[in-house]
Amino acid sequence: MAAASSAPAPAPAHTPAPHRVVVLALPGLLPFELGIPHRIFGRAKDPETGRRLYETVTCGLAAGRVQTDADFAVEVRYGPEALATADTVVVPASYELGPVYEEGRLTDELAAALAHIRPGTRLVSICTGGYVLAAAGFLDGRPATTHWASAERFQRLFPSVRVDADVLFIDDGDVLTSAGVAAGVDLCLHIVRRDHGSAVANDVARRTVVPPYRDGGQAQYIQRPVPEPRLATTSRARAWALDRLHEPLQLRDLAARESMSVRTFTRRFREEVGLSPGQWLTQQRVERARHLLESTALSVDEVARRTGFGTAQSLRQHFQSATGVPPTAYRRTFVGAVPARAAG
Repeated sequence: MAAASSAPAPAPAHTPAPHRVVVLALPGLLPFELGIPHRIFGRAKDPETGRRLYETVTCGLAAGRVQTDADFAVEVRYGPEALATADTVVVPASYELGPVYEEGRLTDELAAALAHIRPGTRLVSICTGGYVLAAAGFLDGRPATTHWASAERFQRLFPSVRVDADVLFIDDGDVLTSAGVAAGVDLCLHIVRRDHGSAVANDVARRTVVPPYRDGGQAQYIQRPVPEPRLATTSRARAWALDRLHEPLQLRDLAARESMSVRTFTRRFREEVGLSPGQWLTQQRVERARHLLESTALSVDEVARRTGFGTAQSLRQHFQSATGVPPTAYRRTFVGAVPARAAG
């Protein structure tokens, strides 16, 4: 039985080692969230060789039985020593960590487990799993998110954390946090996209039958009075715009697609998507630019034209704001050296 709690053995030196993701299963965990990293990372494969790009394992505060928040438990093979082997650690939400949620402090057992994490390891939380990262000090001075219903309490407990309750996830480099439950899918897909590009992430999304990228943020899920059935939505305008991202779209044109005034359309759009029409258009254009930079040798000027940014300068400004890197650096990350005609 002692062997069951040992850390997973490293991959043989003669084969390329996949990126190791270790999921920390805590008492009272949500089974759905526990399965997200295994499903998303487990489906990511090298498009040329078919080799799995990630190895995902689960550990607990001790090897053995971990009770979920449902009417069943899961059997965890590894103890906290597995955290020392991780390239990425994922902490899903759990509901039986009183001191963490009530006082913002770790239990001695949890603190000892997290001490196994090596410096430089990428840290990820799903939903209220962010409380664990915050209590450990990993989020001090950083932007972070959590479930919208817990955000106010989260901010009170951890005043040094810059909480943003409006987004689905936040990527702060080596620390990433997601909003409630299913936003963990969005975040894990984002990580695959960041690590290996849109083609791999989109393939995982298709296999999982989820959208590769969701519009908006948490604002669209906060409870509000149910609109009257006769009220129109903005979905037709969004579909129309996605087919015309290369064109100079005007707000009045979008509103006209739904036979609304600009004011009514803007209000309804924000209620449904969680973003203003302008923010949403920029987001979609950046995603289109990412795809073109990864999959074509088009110049930055041409990518700017095809995505509706107009000029390379405008594309660079918006792209760097959204991704943290300029277009040419992004292209080098996923496709190697930039072809001569794509420089810019």
